[in-house]
Amino acid sequence: MRYGIYLPTRGPLAEPDALAAVARGAESMGYASIVVGDHIVFPVQVESQYPYTIDGGFPGRGDALEQLSLLAFVAGVTERARLVTSVMILPHRNPLLTAKMLATIDVLSKGRLTVGVGVGWMREEFQALGAADFDKRGSVSDEYLEILRKCWTRDPVAHRGRFYAFEALHCIPRPVQQPHPPIWIGGHSIRSLRRVARHGDGWHPVGATSASPLPPAELRSLLDRLKRLTDAEGRDYDSLTISFKAPSYDPGRIPPGHGRLHFTGEPDQIAEDLLAYEALGVDEVSFDFRSPPVSQTLDRMQRFMDEVAPLVR
Repeated sequence: MRYGIYLPTRGPLAEPDALAAVARGAESMGYASIVVGDHIVFPVQVESQYPYTIDGGFPGRGDALEQLSLLAFVAGVTERARLVTSVMILPHRNPLLTAKMLATIDVLSKGRLTVGVGVGWMREEFQALGAADFDKRGSVSDEYLEILRKCWTRDPVAHRGRFYAFEALHCIPRPVQQPHPPIWIGGHSIRSLRRVARHGDGWHPVGATSASPLPPAELRSLLDRLKRLTDAEGRDYDSLTISFKAPSYDPGRIPPGHGRLHFTGEPDQIAEDLLAYEALGVDEVSFDFRSPPVSQTLDRMQRFMDEVAPLVR
């Protein structure tokens, strides 16, 4: 089992020295990956429902560092950890620019980028950015994934699709990783699972929250469905990475029918949860240790590695 951490993108921890301390601390403690969320702007009035909190409210307050710029910074202050867009909202950015920025981060990090992607949930943010039609965001995302792969594996490259087109051009340098950085698909709807089966190198769902607990029995059912879909696409299910995210939303709220949130409680309880998910084929779990000041975040990260991780090995 590998472990990742959420990197702060907002609030008092989202300043250079704190970010560098958390990222370097993660490496020194043995965390395998650093995951970074994605929001660009926050409209003052938002009616869209966030899928991972009970009341549908988003926990952010309108401030956020831009995801890809932040990952480029993290690439410069780390040496070993994987850098994960978790997740990048595909329709938010021009696909050619996105392909170049991601390739640049992979080059600067010497091949440590993992591209976690999603289709987004905030209609108002799409509208503010002049992004693609929110109601067609799934189809747009599938085409943008095709463009990313083309840009990373062909030279020259051209594309003529339903939502975007360009004539032959050079989009180099290519990523260090060949044929391209791993692509992890977020979400756990049937459409998301189909996208994993067709396009993904991994599945990257959110669970262990009150609104989206994804307990082992439910996860097992989704993994069984994902295997059937992957087999139907003629792809190798066993080659997929299963990376489970456990953010800290709705703290203290227990989902109906559950005794507690998974990955909470005493070290032996958390370790038992990890072993249960590992038995299902989960390769990595990312935890949310963010809590100012930075010393408290680092302390929480270290306690996990000292008290929980040894019980799983």
